[in-house]
Amino acid sequence: MRLENKVALITGAASGLGRESALLFAREGAAVVVVDVNDAAGQQTVEEIQASGGRALYAHADVSREEDCAGMVRAAEAEFGALHVLFNNAGIMDSADDDATTADLEVWSRTLDINLRGVLLGCKHGIPALRRAGGGSIVNTASFVAVMGAATPQIAYTASKGGVLAMSRELAVVHARENIRVNALCPGPLRTELLMKFLDTEQKRQRRLVHIPLGRFGEAAEIARAALFLASEEASYVTGTSLMVDGGISAAYVTPE
Repeated sequence: MRLENKVALITGAASGLGRESALLFAREGAAVVVVDVNDAAGQQTVEEIQASGGRALYAHADVSREEDCAGMVRAAEAEFGALHVLFNNAGIMDSADDDATTADLEVWSRTLDINLRGVLLGCKHGIPALRRAGGGSIVNTASFVAVMGAATPQIAYTASKGGVLAMSRELAVVHARENIRVNALCPGPLRTELLMKFLDTEQKRQRRLVHIPLGRFGEAAEIARAALFLASEEASYVTGTSLMVDGGISAAYVTPE
């Protein structure tokens, strides 16, 4: 098992990619701290892991709040004795997000608070725990829109994910000699509730699909397998990278520098 005897904390683990990753990480041997603001769904993730013989704990945390991020890390160490994998995955995509000329500043602030500030706060409190464990892996969920423009305007989301990508690179360099790897996971368009609420018309969905070489939306379970690779020792020489899991969309539209 690729995460045997490891402790993994996953934010946004009540649904979508976070939930699929929590279930997969547990099957691969990790004790999993399931973090979310949806307590009922988060507890369901924990119960499913436990029913399969795995170890899991639920911790309520709004990742935009520093005290919550500190608390989730304390809970991991208190329950399982250490923290080895930090998966900063929680994020939002507001249906009111639009282009710069019509930007709602409340939507802008809320999106950056959760998607970008949340990653910073997770790292601020998670990195000391990884140090205490002798090192580990941080996976930050960015997006394919961090490297290319989105076909449907979503300026706050795109800016937040670009920030995650840039921050992940710097963290990787700063903490490399501490045996802490930091990588950004960049999913393409996924068939998750988060995206389908944003792409709420067939026209919007087709505007995305036409650009994807594989011709379909990705599934959360497919991205979870990529997160597992980055979290595990299979990626022991991988840090500071952005792993594109996007159905080929960036290969079709992004020109290498």
